[in-house]
Amino acid sequence: MCTKRQDGQVGLVRNDVTSRGGVGEQRCTDRLQVAKNTIQRLALSHAVADLPVQGHEDPPLVGKQRCTAYVRWVVERRLFPEFLETYTKAVGSLKVGNPTLVDNPGDALPDLAFGPVINSRQAEDLDRLFDNASKTGAIPFLQGKLDDGLFLPGQDRSAYRAPRALVGLPRQAELYFKEPFGPIDSVVLVDRVEELVGEMNISNGALVTALGSDDEKWANRTAKELRAFKVGINKLRSRGDREEVFGGLGESWKGAFVGGKLLVEAVTQGAPSQPVLGNYPDAVLLPEKA
Repeated sequence: MCTKRQDGQVGLVRNDVTSRGGVGEQRCTDRLQVAKNTIQRLALSHAVADLPVQGHEDPPLVGKQRCTAYVRWVVERRLFPEFLETYTKAVGSLKVGNPTLVDNPGDALPDLAFGPVINSRQAEDLDRLFDNASKTGAIPFLQGKLDDGLFLPGQDRSAYRAPRALVGLPRQAELYFKEPFGPIDSVVLVDRVEELVGEMNISNGALVTALGSDDEKWANRTAKELRAFKVGINKLRSRGDREEVFGGLGESWKGAFVGGKLLVEAVTQGAPSQPVLGNYPDAVLLPEKA
């Protein structure tokens, strides 16, 4: 994530610790079922980048271009094999194609995860970031392919990219700090709580983040150290509906927060004693709940 990163990220651990010594000292008996469910939901953020309600089944075809899409995973090292199995299964099921491709005018639109990115230049920039990460030492573990059957014969596909993912990004990789705005995920492996928190705070502020763990008390305690406006515990956080408060911390957001009455307060003149809540250079005025 870059210094102005706005996207989301995920931390996944399995633990039963009461100190900050390690991320996981004892194995749990549920075989990471809570975290697996979290992975399956969050991996689908390739398509469902901004869920207004839980269980949304009509995702916008945004290709992880929403500012609240989850693109960075911080995973406990010993969980990576299980994470990899669940992640590749979930992301491998996503379909990328022409969102208007039908046989007849009255047919329903195709059931796709997402369509093109904003333009071909953005797609080329995704290729550049992926290649740069690979050349600097990151290991690609997922490189999806476009399905010919989901496009018109001879269709220009220059703005389409299938999901890709890398693990072990070095700090010299541009993608380590930069938001991709497209279907590229990066995975960072950690061994200690301090590493987890540090990696999840690498951008000095985020709009949304999520923490997946089968120890919910630990997760709630650790979530207080994460610099994100919204933190989900074993669930997605997103923009929400128009009434829900929205903003960011650190470099992810500058100015007044919005959502519901805060949007009205941000664009109207209120009483002198009524502060406009937001993230400003000299102060951060937070709403009671975010």
